[in-house]
Amino acid sequence: MSSMEGMKVSEADLVVYVHPSKSHKVSQAVLRELSSLLFKFSETFDGVVLAYEVDVPSKKAKILSGIYPYLGVKLQAKLLLFNPKPGMLLEGKVVKLSQQSIHVIVLGFSSAIITEEDIREEFKYKIKHGEEVFASTSNKHHKIKVGTILRFLVKSFDEEILHISGSLHPANTGSIHWLYKHMEDSSNADRSIKKREESDGTQGAATISMNTDHRHKKSKRQRSGEDS
Repeated sequence: MSSMEGMKVSEADLVVYVHPSKSHKVSQAVLRELSSLLFKFSETFDGVVLAYEVDVPSKKAKILSGIYPYLGVKLQAKLLLFNPKPGMLLEGKVVKLSQQSIHVIVLGFSSAIITEEDIREEFKYKIKHGEEVFASTSNKHHKIKVGTILRFLVKSFDEEILHISGSLHPANTGSIHWLYKHMEDSSNADRSIKKREESDGTQGAATISMNTDHRHKKSKRQRSGEDS
């Protein structure tokens, strides 16, 4: 599967503030502070923090004066961020659908909705064998149902509640399984056509060569007849 848009890795120099009572367990305190950033939108890093990798270059902590003294621990962190922008393509799992909408979970935590006006016309809502499904009228094998891994276009992203509004209007959106199979079939068809064209070209060259040899032999016979 191709890497999804909306994800980036960012490197940052941070200072984490630790209470002196935790000074004998600085590493644990630092990790606890960083863990509190996970799955929340950070304006500082411009994205939802999904994961981090941290390196503390110095074990020394500077005491910061204030109402209560805190220890400032400098560290370098590599952060995996998620910040989908309008126009990006995302992938997620369909968890619910109805005639009016398709509900998707992206990366296991962010919810997305694609409403009726953003579902392209080729998809028609049906109930088959008690199961709700959006089936394509262009290709009977292209179906969207609960459990389908869906590629969709981002319309908007609510940073506060981590909610995405999506669209299925572009032709390169829909069931990932069908899209990849369709691409593979198209690629195989292109290779078959190219092979056939190359084969036809080889046969054509052979025919031209045979005709040339035939003319060459004929001209030889004509010349010998003229000589006699």
